[in-house]
Amino acid sequence: MAVETATIYDDEIVKKFAIMSVVWGIVGMLVGVIAAAQLAFPVLNFDIPYLTFGRIRPLHTNAVIFAFGGSVLFAAMYYSVQRTCRVRLFSDALSNFTFWGWQLIIVLAAVTLPLGITGGKEYAELEWPIDILIAIVWVALGINFFGTLWKRKENHIYVGNWFFMAMIITTAVLHIFNSMALPVSFFKSYSAYAGLQDAMVQWWYGHNAVGFILTAGFLGIMYYFLPKQAQRPIYSYRLSILHFWTLIFLYIWAGPHHLLYTTLPDWTQTLGMTFSIMLLVPSWGGMVNGLMTLKGAWDKLRTDPILKFMVVAISFYGMSTFEGPMMAIRTVNALSHYTDWGIGHVHSGALGWVAMISIGALYYMIPRVFGKTEMHSTSLINAHFWMSTIGVVVYIVAMWISGIMQGLMWKAVNADGSLTYTFAESVAAMHPYYVMRLIGGFIFFSGMLVMAYNLIMTARTAERRVA
Repeated sequence: MAVETATIYDDEIVKKFAIMSVVWGIVGMLVGVIAAAQLAFPVLNFDIPYLTFGRIRPLHTNAVIFAFGGSVLFAAMYYSVQRTCRVRLFSDALSNFTFWGWQLIIVLAAVTLPLGITGGKEYAELEWPIDILIAIVWVALGINFFGTLWKRKENHIYVGNWFFMAMIITTAVLHIFNSMALPVSFFKSYSAYAGLQDAMVQWWYGHNAVGFILTAGFLGIMYYFLPKQAQRPIYSYRLSILHFWTLIFLYIWAGPHHLLYTTLPDWTQTLGMTFSIMLLVPSWGGMVNGLMTLKGAWDKLRTDPILKFMVVAISFYGMSTFEGPMMAIRTVNALSHYTDWGIGHVHSGALGWVAMISIGALYYMIPRVFGKTEMHSTSLINAHFWMSTIGVVVYIVAMWISGIMQGLMWKAVNADGSLTYTFAESVAAMHPYYVMRLIGGFIFFSGMLVMAYNLIMTARTAERRVA
């Protein structure tokens, strides 16, 4: 069977994306550490315009979401769809086109964003020529993925592939419609939408980029790689199908909760809040399905650090998908909106869920695409796990404290109705927690360096064995 697998499946493309996932993870998280350092110590931008927080913050978000997270998704989709369909990818040419096209997009983002060339939209900052390239590469991915499903030898389409299909289709729609713009030059364009409509379309895109890339896409990863690593079937296949359809239906309506207490019509805000609260049900259904897959096999966590990554990731998924609906309630949002609480929530999902399930999947794939059965060092994986866990906990606790304190200080009033604290006083009060966030982020980033060393040593020993 091992010989057949090596001859049928295209693991070279998986290897390319897996390697670049680690590279872009290091780059993106390093930029994040620099941004965190600047917030704690503003002098660290050295008065260089290309290094100011406003320039490197979108560079950080694009690097971790689309460079790191995107490369992980490409690797995981290409790896799992071949094995669940029992066929080679539809087209080697399309596979390589998506790889080089995606890397080109990342490099263009790394050049244009520090130069201040931006459309100014959250998670959609890249200018119109790059937006067109993104659409082309994404369509190529869709053709390759659906083509592989079309020629499958397995009649059943595994549930992980349903999540990937939803991500591919919905992300294309979101990206194309949110990126509608009127170019005035090669480096500048203006949104085709005006004012409030632009904000509504932006957060329809913004929250569903979270919903369909950072949630649906990585749930596809969970549904394949967790059972494989645990060597057990998913706890409930029926629950996984219910999880898929309810999540897909509910998520698309939740975007307006980003615009509570704005000029968005009140009924639209209420709709967004309502669907956000309803999202708790499918989200926790998915969490329960993931965790219960280990029923009767929890002892594996004592010796398997890859499973530790996956289980902690699922736990963070459950936590952040509880926190999000709660923050969408108007009375809670009145305290949390525009504060660091939102930053803590985002990173409990981005680092705790997305990064840790990604790292677990990479540790599963990397030795196999290099022709080995395991990574160079299990001890280093275990060290990486604890660095990641400690780092993310330090980070989000700092932001929770900071955010709640901000909200309370901003809302505090004296007996005469005047504000108790100035904005500058609230900023000064945040400083210890910004230093704490920097420490947590640095610990998490350092874990990626450990992973890179483990990858290099795995590749080297694989090459010697083949030679």
